[in-house]
Amino acid sequence: MTAPTNDDRIRTLWVAMAEHWAQGDAVRFAANFSQDCDFTTVRGDKPSGRAGIAAGHEALFRTVYRGSTLTARVRDIRYLRDDIAAVNAESEITGPDGTVLARTHALAVLEFDAGAERWSITAFHNMVPLSTIDTPRA
Repeated sequence: MTAPTNDDRIRTLWVAMAEHWAQGDAVRFAANFSQDCDFTTVRGDKPSGRAGIAAGHEALFRTVYRGSTLTARVRDIRYLRDDIAAVNAESEITGPDGTVLARTHALAVLEFDAGAERWSITAFHNMVPLSTIDTPRA
């Protein structure tokens, strides 16, 4: 069996986030981020590190996104160094009834922790692309 590549490990991180989202497990979802992650939500909020990410997602999983699923796709990975990568990813959040609740795009910076042999997200800027927002037509 071939050892996973860094691309594989990074893509697996997004798969894990989607699984934890579907389980409504904010703590495990947030575990994919570094303790001091610089996280920006689609609304421009800045929760404080992993604990803030977990708290914010716990609230989401109990309310508006209860029972929802996250489908995430890594669009591209650019290695800035062997242990630092910039990742562009797209996500779609679907409600329990199949209704698409949101489509997002994120730019993330990941760092490889050699001791733990894992990648974690150290900076994450999430946004809703303009093309997915209903805009008035002239």
